[in-house]
Amino acid sequence: MQTRNLAVRLAIECSQKVPVRAKLYLTPLKGYERTEEAGIVTLQEVRWHGRGGQGAWTASELLAKAAIYEGKYIQSFPEFGPERMGAPLRAFTRINNKPIRMHCSIYNPQVAVVLDPTLLNTTPVADGLARDGLLIINTQEPPAKIRHKLGLTGRVVWTVPATDIAVRILGRPITNTAMLGAVARAAGIVDLKSLERVVKERFPARIAEKNIGVMKVAYKEAKSG
Repeated sequence: MQTRNLAVRLAIECSQKVPVRAKLYLTPLKGYERTEEAGIVTLQEVRWHGRGGQGAWTASELLAKAAIYEGKYIQSFPEFGPERMGAPLRAFTRINNKPIRMHCSIYNPQVAVVLDPTLLNTTPVADGLARDGLLIINTQEPPAKIRHKLGLTGRVVWTVPATDIAVRILGRPITNTAMLGAVARAAGIVDLKSLERVVKERFPARIAEKNIGVMKVAYKEAKSG
């Protein structure tokens, strides 16, 4: 019964309401002018795959706030359902240069980000990904090998050794900021400088500097294929 109720709830949320647990930023911050090219509106949707405790939703929120600083409109929210340490979960980010009217989940993202490579064995991380979309994965394996493993066609695969980078700089296998650096490189949704700003605001100075270092290294080491 619980599963059925969840399915019904997800089915009606597109037409009726914002997800109950969503944290939304719908307009740019005061003092930041919204810029857009005349006649061009681009909606970017990002789906994050991780496990409880890995910071997937934190990454979504940081990406969203960075977009606000660039004068864009955003939404950031986690998937419905219980989150427990180590359990697979998803988070979502929408970014546009005009107000976002839809409030449903994201089913056909332009970008899918995988924080934990073990999810490749259990979760259809490329499900619904746009034909020209980006799949960005934390792994030491080359993009071509991931493409073959998942049987992908038409998408662009990016890989980055986020765990190794995080352990080397942070001393812990927390990969969310590394994946943000890879997203900035691969998708160009926001500028790396904007991400650095929100990281400085989110964390104490010493921790922020380390995480900025993680993002910069991941930005450089991300590879596509």
